[in-house]
Amino acid sequence: MENFRHEIKKEDEMNVSGVIYASEKIYEAIKKDKTIEQVKNVAKLPGIVRESIALPDCHQGYGFCIGGVAAFDLKKGVICPGGIGYDINCSVRLLKTNLKKEDILKKQKEVLETLYKKIPSGVGHGSPFQISYKELDKLLDRGAKYMIEKGYGIPEDYLYSEEEGCMKNADSQKISKRAKQRGIGQIGTIGAGNHFLEVQSVEEIYDKKTAEVYGLSKGQIVVMIHCGSRGLGHQVASDYIKLMEDKYGIKNLPDRELINAPINSELGKDYFSAMGAAANFAFANKQLITYWVREALTNLFYEKKVKVEVLYDVCHNIAKIEEYFVGGRKVKVCVHRKGATRAFGKGRIEIPEKYRSVGQPVLIPGSMGTASYVMVGRKKSEELTFGSSVHGAGRLMSRSHAVKNLNGEKIKKDLKKIGVEVGVGSLRGLTEEAPEVYKDIDEVVRVVDSLGISQKVARMKPLIVIKG
Repeated sequence: MENFRHEIKKEDEMNVSGVIYASEKIYEAIKKDKTIEQVKNVAKLPGIVRESIALPDCHQGYGFCIGGVAAFDLKKGVICPGGIGYDINCSVRLLKTNLKKEDILKKQKEVLETLYKKIPSGVGHGSPFQISYKELDKLLDRGAKYMIEKGYGIPEDYLYSEEEGCMKNADSQKISKRAKQRGIGQIGTIGAGNHFLEVQSVEEIYDKKTAEVYGLSKGQIVVMIHCGSRGLGHQVASDYIKLMEDKYGIKNLPDRELINAPINSELGKDYFSAMGAAANFAFANKQLITYWVREALTNLFYEKKVKVEVLYDVCHNIAKIEEYFVGGRKVKVCVHRKGATRAFGKGRIEIPEKYRSVGQPVLIPGSMGTASYVMVGRKKSEELTFGSSVHGAGRLMSRSHAVKNLNGEKIKKDLKKIGVEVGVGSLRGLTEEAPEVYKDIDEVVRVVDSLGISQKVARMKPLIVIKG
């Protein structure tokens, strides 16, 4: 059997060993940046338990590698903004529809133009949705639920979301005025970078039973939304990194980007509450985009009596208090998932009741011209990765290298040749996110599927891509 476990033995100041889950092909690519060093550095943080983990989509990031997972003891451990990321709850929501592939192909350009006009994307682009700061506080405390209370959706939208679209630990009062100023005009926007909206068709079903529970079938149209907490989340990270540096300093850190605070300290608790509020901003952001997608498709295909339902909404870039077996006993730990997604197996109460018989949906986006996957979480993930799986393909090439070596016009033409229509704010943004700058998504998925962390349910192909 192929070995996907690459162990980094405990050495020097490491409190635990490290492990990278990857095929040999992926591992060779991982060795070219500082990922292994970052896995080792995370293992040196106080209160870390079991192992410092990197998943097969991992690559060098800020503090933690992207694709990094670590859990910390609630008494002795820390909470680390670099283990969560600047784009707090940068995450994915998948919408399922009753449209078929042939419906979209008949109106492909019209659908692209309508969605591109309706849903703001790109750096700094504002939203037509405007609220007061008092209402923003309610949104930060309530997440997707706030949007639905205001009429922008239905209860099933949040019921089929992780945490039901609302982090309970959120406190809008722990977020700075500057963060609120950056976020208030960005609700309902995709942003730039690797964020996108894709109209996809289900091309392959691997697990008929689970697909049926999820409401997926071959030829069906789904819509994938990948975005996060925008400028608000970025400012929350910046604010608390500065506060932690001022209070604790960086002298004893293996890397200054791993600045942290004890989980049970006042500052640690404040950051955890602010992070929760930023995560709620991301949930609300995707909820408004969902409302607009539903409105657009209903108008475009009025004769079809269109249904647009949330299949699931998963978090990336988040810290959660969860229970696992550590040292033979069940304990609560603070799990950091930096560019990783939860992948709970069947029976967990955190999963929507409808899905508990099969397991949690795990949503794995591709990169424009490549496939995306719906997977299902498995119990093995709790044993190996603190209930975590990959969140995408993971970069192979830096953005600057992509801009120097790739051609945006050619990328757009190549995508059109394979049947993908693209709406993009700039050719530079398209170049930075070209399919070839990412790892092979099929290989990444093969690893986690073989390990039993999460397993394949369905494979989707993009038809329409909107990028910032």
